[in-house]
Amino acid sequence: MKHDRDFYKKQTAKVSKDLDELTSDPAKLEKFAREKYLMRKDNEDVFVVEKEKAQ
Repeated sequence: MKHDRDFYKKQTAKVSKDLDELTSDPAKLEKFAREKYLMRKDNEDVFVVEKEKAQ
């Protein structure tokens, strides 16, 4: 349980840091939205390129 607690504390700290960066920097917020949710501007096309998995 201690291992789980430490893991979740680290994750919480990381998420808090990311949230702080996203709320304070509009450029990072735009980058996050574009990468995570594939958002785009009206005059853009989005292409998703996935790497092949090694077998």
